[in-house]
Amino acid sequence: MRLLLLEDDELLGSGLRDFLVSEGHEVTWATRLSDLLPRQYEDAEALLVDWQLPDGSGLDWLRSLRQRGVATPALMLTARDLLADRLQGLDSGADDYLVKPFAPEELAARLRAVSRRHMGASSSQRQYGDVWLDLAAKRARRGGLAVELTAREWAVLEALAQRAGRLFPKHELELHVLGTDAEVQSNALEVHISSLRRKLGRTLIETVRGMGYRLGA
Repeated sequence: MRLLLLEDDELLGSGLRDFLVSEGHEVTWATRLSDLLPRQYEDAEALLVDWQLPDGSGLDWLRSLRQRGVATPALMLTARDLLADRLQGLDSGADDYLVKPFAPEELAARLRAVSRRHMGASSSQRQYGDVWLDLAAKRARRGGLAVELTAREWAVLEALAQRAGRLFPKHELELHVLGTDAEVQSNALEVHISSLRRKLGRTLIETVRGMGYRLGA
């Protein structure tokens, strides 16, 4: 698996990285939130997050990802062992909670368990703020009210939802939705994006200027 490890303790971080690499994982290790690049957590298949980091809260960072619709499995790694801390961690978006000190073998086992749960979970229903989507049934609600979308609008929305929180390059999205018509209908994608924003809110789809789109908050 491609893992992102957020851990500021140099000894623990290097030891976990080396162990996980020996287990066959690809590990990106960062010690500060400010060191992270978007592609590092967008490409990760699981997140290992320390609660308290030198420049902020790993839990707050994870919560912000969940609010943007990012569903990547996440494990909190922390010395905070009170029941209230565990509940807060799980309620804020962590899939599991591991109290330091712990054996690396236990981390690996919990990582496998979280991965199995996510692989077996139904992912057709998504929620972004006040917008609720059922991609399998092709239904949308905003603020509890049904929203009617065209087939092309659904195609755009579904493509972006499958990469929630990740950038979808504009030319790839055009080919995915419009096929060979993309070259003829040069502004068709923008029209569909504009319509989706009008129906579901302007903040749902983020434009990354000169690059593409991604499903936002």
